[in-house]
Amino acid sequence: MKKRKWMVVFVLSMSLLISGCSLPGLRASSDKSVTIGMMNTTESQILGYIQKLMIEHYTNVKVDMVNNLGSSIVLHKAMLSGEVDLSSVRYTGTDLPGALGMEPVKDPKEALRIVQTEFKKRFDQTWFDSYGFANSYAFTVTKDFAEKEKIKKVSDLKPLINDLSLGVDNSWLKRKGDGYEGFVKEYGFEFGHTYPMQIGLVYKAVKSGKMDVVLAYTTDGRINAYNLEVLEDDKHFFPPYDASPLARNEVLKQHPELKDVLQKLVGKINTKKMQELNYESDGKMKEPSIVAKEFLEENHYFE
Repeated sequence: MKKRKWMVVFVLSMSLLISGCSLPGLRASSDKSVTIGMMNTTESQILGYIQKLMIEHYTNVKVDMVNNLGSSIVLHKAMLSGEVDLSSVRYTGTDLPGALGMEPVKDPKEALRIVQTEFKKRFDQTWFDSYGFANSYAFTVTKDFAEKEKIKKVSDLKPLINDLSLGVDNSWLKRKGDGYEGFVKEYGFEFGHTYPMQIGLVYKAVKSGKMDVVLAYTTDGRINAYNLEVLEDDKHFFPPYDASPLARNEVLKQHPELKDVLQKLVGKINTKKMQELNYESDGKMKEPSIVAKEFLEENHYFE
């Protein structure tokens, strides 16, 4: 009798242990939590906390955060495996050639249509409409340099190109399609000197005069903070990088209220505002969670 009783306790204990060790994302339908995945960028983290605070404000769903996923491909794999339910942000220009393995598309509306259609069909995921901004590549100079040389667009650099130094993130130099090789083919000129560097250093490099031109991101707050000028991509070389939330359809079925919450964020953050939010964190050293909270409080959670 004692032996049988001991066996019952043992089996129950093992059952609890096993159920407590289930993999992230593989939750029972009664579980009232979702997981948001964020890349290791300030922008991704701010948007992730905006999602978290919106969901917890409007629903009873608890939100867990998975931070510092190295790239969109890592985040994509985490969603496919079910370890992550929502992506804080995904970009059309990144996932068209990346997750979908398709050619970049220059028209923003067409790019959005393709990723929304293909992600639903291939991965059973919902790609929402844009937050309202695109985080694109942009050639950038100081405002003083732009005014002195009368430069407004990328083509205006051509007469000076042999003497100009370009600071750029190393991955772009080797990137196919919309990388340096494609740029040279499209615009018909090469910079006199190219210097690969970490993306975070390019802004200081051009501000200090160590570089003449740098390849920046349009939503980086340091563009305004450092008094830089974004040059017009007059040949429309760079594909659109419109930014949107992304969700697994399985979790939207389990928690249908999430769709309405995420829809509230569509069109609410333009490029200038995203620059400001990024600078609050990168420039003023605020935690992304604080930046997100202050933004939502200012906008009354878009009620």
